Amino acid sequence: MEANLAKIRSSIREAARVRNLTSIYEDPDYVPKGPIYRNANAFHRSYLEMEKLFKIYIYKEGDPPMFHDGPCKSIYSSEGRFIHELEKGKSFTTTDPDKALVYFLPFSVVMLVQYLYVPGSHEIDAIGNTVVDYIKVIADKYPFWNRSLGADHFILSCHDWGPRTSSYVPHLFNNSIRVLCNANTSEGFNPKKDASFPEIHLRTGEITGLVGGPSPSRRSILAFFAGRLHGHIRRLLLEQWKDKDQDMQVHDQLRNGMSYDSMLKNSRFCLCPSGYEVASPRIVEAIYAECVPVLISDGYVPPFSDVLNWKAFSIQVQVKDIPKLKDILMGISQRQYLRMQRRVKQVQRHFVVNGLPKRFDEFHMTIHSIWLRRLNIRIHD
Repeated sequence: MEANLAKIRSSIREAARVRNLTSIYEDPDYVPKGPIYRNANAFHRSYLEMEKLFKIYIYKEGDPPMFHDGPCKSIYSSEGRFIHELEKGKSFTTTDPDKALVYFLPFSVVMLVQYLYVPGSHEIDAIGNTVVDYIKVIADKYPFWNRSLGADHFILSCHDWGPRTSSYVPHLFNNSIRVLCNANTSEGFNPKKDASFPEIHLRTGEITGLVGGPSPSRRSILAFFAGRLHGHIRRLLLEQWKDKDQDMQVHDQLRNGMSYDSMLKNSRFCLCPSGYEVASPRIVEAIYAECVPVLISDGYVPPFSDVLNWKAFSIQVQVKDIPKLKDILMGISQRQYLRMQRRVKQVQRHFVVNGLPKRFDEFHMTIHSIWLRRLNIRIHD
């Protein structure tokens, strides 16, 4: 298995030498091309190899709802939908642990919080200790955790406390692949082994009709944000821009008659500041609405950024530059804006949630992020 992976690493490195903007590999569904990719050819080769070889074993231990389950609507829907899709056993999974390249620890931090956290206690030991106990069970029963000290195991969490929960098991925090919405480098997120996961707010659980928007010529608003005062970055944004400038539609609450979705779709740029934690569902909302996302954060690693070139289709603004926000956006020429907006439409396919996953969609891109992390390590018996 490791010899096979070594060959694949070599083939991807070889593919990366082709600097074409379009992948040279044929594909009936989609050929990656253009500047939205760091290297379209290397990504495509890696993706095709993943489809041929990648297998995931899900530990069967643990009972729903805290294990093998998760929410499919709400701000945490990415977590639940991914767990449910894997649990169907149709995509990339194997029932033979000896054939697996990675092992999934199937607890949902959202569900652990729901059932074990005492509101107002600011105490998560019950959650952390459940994870400690679970890993002890699988380490005693199977050889795989001890063989790699957790390096070929992964967890997935969209809850703000995902990183904190993982810290109760040092090998989980330091060695395992942690797929996190809260991908904050200042809280121990390590892009070499951890993967950033898109936060997608499915308010009703409905996944159709979310994508699309008017053409650029019909977008009359320069920039838009609406959201509550969560965290210091939003406070700075609201203090600086709320009700200050007609071009900068910045609100803590929308007035009667204003529709959040239509504001997104009538804006050229959508402001995506971090809240209490770095991730924001507004990034995917902007991409769905074909509005160029403006990421305002410190320490955030955007999803799939080992494959996607975020500078091609988004603006990244440091927190200290919030007062200059309008100048930064006005400094983008019409030609440059149109190019970026076209690329937002192209990158949509990688963030779309499908009832039955389709190649290159959000589910497959997340699997690919895990696959890349597995390629970074070598396991020895």
